[in-house]
Amino acid sequence: MSQTVSASAGRPYGVARTCRVLEIPRSTVYADQARALAPARLPQKRGPKRAGGDAGLTEQVRAVLQASPWLGEGYRKAWAQLRRDGIRTSQARVLRLMRAAGLLAPTRDRRSHGPKAHDGTITTDWPDAMWGTDATSTLTGEGPAAIFLAVDPCSQECLGIHAAVRGARFEALEPIRQGVREHFAGYTADIAKGLTLRHDSGSPHQSHYFQAELRFLGLESSPASVREPEGNGVAERFIRTLKEQLLWVQRFDTVADLLAALYPFRQPYSQQGLVGKHNDGTPAMARLRLTTELAA
Repeated sequence: MSQTVSASAGRPYGVARTCRVLEIPRSTVYADQARALAPARLPQKRGPKRAGGDAGLTEQVRAVLQASPWLGEGYRKAWAQLRRDGIRTSQARVLRLMRAAGLLAPTRDRRSHGPKAHDGTITTDWPDAMWGTDATSTLTGEGPAAIFLAVDPCSQECLGIHAAVRGARFEALEPIRQGVREHFAGYTADIAKGLTLRHDSGSPHQSHYFQAELRFLGLESSPASVREPEGNGVAERFIRTLKEQLLWVQRFDTVADLLAALYPFRQPYSQQGLVGKHNDGTPAMARLRLTTELAA
């Protein structure tokens, strides 16, 4: 429009006059002209450039997974270990590279759940405020074996673990006894008073013998809702870890061999396992930090 010739003056209107009449700054006109004449640029990532390419970071992720004592580590744990090694990147990038390289552990498709009977939380702010206990099973050379365990939803450490041929009420109490002796330094009446125990509604945990032992120790029984595993989710999650790292990896000829593998599993898990809710710290570090804060 600025090059249009005026009928009265016989000269072009010019940029200055055109912009003044249209009430637009001349800088906008010049910027549009420069943008139209500039060569097209490919989109680039904003911010500082990455120190290495995707191929190099993928190899670093492979090295982290190979050095880890755990099997089937997810992208969050790999990202946390990279940060510990001084390699700064994002979780989204680690997830993308692990998915492209086939490094993610296979998972089942999530199924849609309806309304929940459990809509609260089972995690606590301090250790030894609530414990969770649950059971699973595995196959040995002698046949099926029941495995009972107890965990702390706060620190997420394994407090006790036991296996037996029969999943009876007596075996269900063994992890609780291990945890009480270790963390309460004894086994007497009301020694664990104030502690709540979350368990399912199975016959071993609802038996008179099991409930009577809880009352003797001073524990408050807290059964989870039927068919709602989220009500005891921390124990359920530890069972998944136990299966991925031990039960699905090794073969056991006898129940005694299974017990010999279960007991040593507790210590490495507490000392080396990374927990996201504790800023990728270990369960042992979380218990030490939280108990120190509580004592102060």
